[in-house]
Amino acid sequence: MSKIEEMTLEENLSPEEEMTLEEAYQKLDALMAVLEDSGSSLEDSFQAYREGVRILKVCQNKIDLIEKKVLTLNEEGEIGEL
Repeated sequence: MSKIEEMTLEENLSPEEEMTLEEAYQKLDALMAVLEDSGSSLEDSFQAYREGVRILKVCQNKIDLIEKKVLTLNEEGEIGEL
């Protein structure tokens, strides 16, 4: 079993949607290590890339949600939460 498959199995225990941004960034760091490792096979590198893109999409969705929860202006020009 490849390093990426092991990481994916671990992720199945805790879906990305339930991960904090910090946990997602830690997984991305681990995937980057695989990509930077010259000893990684092409298959492992490709799986790491795909997994990284998937986690980045989850992170972007989380960041978008957080931005929407931040302060917004209402019709009266007052600042309030969305």
